[in-house]
Amino acid sequence: MFNFFKKNESKDDIKNYDKLLSKTVSLFIHAAKIDENYTSKEKEIIKKTLIQLGVDESKTDKIMSTAEINEEKSNQILDFTKEIKNADNEFKTKIIEVLWNIIYSNKESDMYETNLMRRLGGLLYLDDKIMGEIKEKVKKKLTK
Repeated sequence: MFNFFKKNESKDDIKNYDKLLSKTVSLFIHAAKIDENYTSKEKEIIKKTLIQLGVDESKTDKIMSTAEINEEKSNQILDFTKEIKNADNEFKTKIIEVLWNIIYSNKESDMYETNLMRRLGGLLYLDDKIMGEIKEKVKKKLTK
């Protein structure tokens, strides 16, 4: 799913990877918490995504703990999106897909979750059409 998101060997690449990974996971957690119901199912989706990102399974809990602290300390989603918005569109669309999976893990989205996704589309420079297509793809997959 995320083959283009593997670490390279240079220290700068690893530093950039770690920073992008941290911001991305913090955004996932923010989306999971926005409805004030952070469930084990949402945590499992995030952990599976980390593994798909190439993270060793033994490190997922530590990364999640750090991201949860970062999410709690942050007062705006711009803290998370400023790194992600510079990624390529393929990465951003995959992130949006994961976010919709987190949101629809309880089979519905509330007004706060929908508003978050609308804002993210603008902050990540993704077209409304693309955002809608990703949302429908996730909804369709979950109803099968």
